[in-house]
Amino acid sequence: MRAEQQLRSFLKVLESYPGDRPITKFLPEFFKKNKQMGSTDRRMASRLLYNYFRLGKAIANKTKEERLFIAEFLCNSIDNPFLEHFRPDLNDKILLPLDEKIAFAEAHEGLVLEEVFPFLKHLSEGVDSAQFLSSFFIQPDLFIRVNPKSLAMVLKTMENSSIAFKQIGDYTISMPNGTNLNNLFPDTSFIIKPYEVQDLSSQHTLNYFKPNRYEHWWDACAASGGKSLLLFSEQPDVKLVVSDIRESVLDNLDERFNAAGLKTYQKKIIDLTKNADPELHHYEFDGIILDAPCSGSGTWGRTPEMISQFEEFKIQGFQNLQKTIASNVLKYLKPGKPLIYITCSVFREENEEVVTYLQSEHKMKLESLELIKGYHKKADTMFVARLIR
Repeated sequence: MRAEQQLRSFLKVLESYPGDRPITKFLPEFFKKNKQMGSTDRRMASRLLYNYFRLGKAIANKTKEERLFIAEFLCNSIDNPFLEHFRPDLNDKILLPLDEKIAFAEAHEGLVLEEVFPFLKHLSEGVDSAQFLSSFFIQPDLFIRVNPKSLAMVLKTMENSSIAFKQIGDYTISMPNGTNLNNLFPDTSFIIKPYEVQDLSSQHTLNYFKPNRYEHWWDACAASGGKSLLLFSEQPDVKLVVSDIRESVLDNLDERFNAAGLKTYQKKIIDLTKNADPELHHYEFDGIILDAPCSGSGTWGRTPEMISQFEEFKIQGFQNLQKTIASNVLKYLKPGKPLIYITCSVFREENEEVVTYLQSEHKMKLESLELIKGYHKKADTMFVARLIR
């Protein structure tokens, strides 16, 4: 039967998965080697694999098949033919609200919710652990930030499509994850791209930048340039330096900046764990954005395989790295100017404790901070602090 074949395919994918890299990189390679799998089989195998890992480290004593059936029960809210074949008793209850399904699984299937994410003692202050844990069984949304000049066109295009979407605030739109935006907005149709894909919580960090015209800003760990584009959207006349340790991501950044209309900036390859004077000896900045390397634990709803891969001792390693990088960038910040410290982590060691370190060791003045709780908005959870030198 169909469901039996889907289960065999899932087990083959799971057995082949090395467990040391993102699923998004593994699956294309796997499907390329297994071309006999059609598009429907690939979609189903991908869904089952993601849902399986949403259980984190819970009910580890059960078989892979049993864990998968419980994951499908918790992660779906419509009638499920796959589950109906193997566990019709669970499929009968699949329309229940998530909290009731979790309670049922705890009572009858051996689920211990706290074992899904076994790092709860490290959570930043203010995280609602029950909501946070439950969010792992919900697929996060896809968010775009719309160019204000393109808003009417984008909304009209969305309304004429069959895609369910929601406008959040003035220029943010959410839609189901996996929505193919290229079919809606072909890149060749626009001189300036009408939108940027950017998580809701990431967009929220803009509230902490507060740039002024003609100021010099440094996006110190620029990666794909999302924070720089936020800064540019708020103040197009800033003078921008972007840096990263990886040349490849800076090359990708060029393409993204060009599509957004950001033409004038300096780009530097810098290892911020070392003295940056060879590249920045004479620079002084009016603002520094430090989107620091981190565990990424606030984004594991999108990459649930990371829950199983992560080891607790790494938290301290990330904190040490963040302290080193933050200490090295501060010498290039003008007195009275802001450092915007950002992580996509839910761990206090990477968040509040680093802020405390910057206050005590570098005499930084904390102006404001926020744990941006995305777990009840189908978005990432992030941390941002604005500190003044």
